[in-house]
Amino acid sequence: FKMNYYWMMGDNRHNSADSRYWGFVPEDHIVGKALFIWMSWDSDASFFSKIRWSRLFRGID
Repeated sequence: FKMNYYWMMGDNRHNSADSRYWGFVPEDHIVGKALFIWMSWDSDASFFSKIRWSRLFRGID
């Protein structure tokens, strides 16, 4: 290979069109970087507990 390739994972592991679908992504196709968690919920929790408040807007290293 002439350039670096990356394995990209979606945030919804059971329903994401990510590298499991598309394959490796060339470095020059990457246009951004995740900075924080915008929304996080637990689909198995009760109605009032679905939102994971402690993760909202948390920065990503």
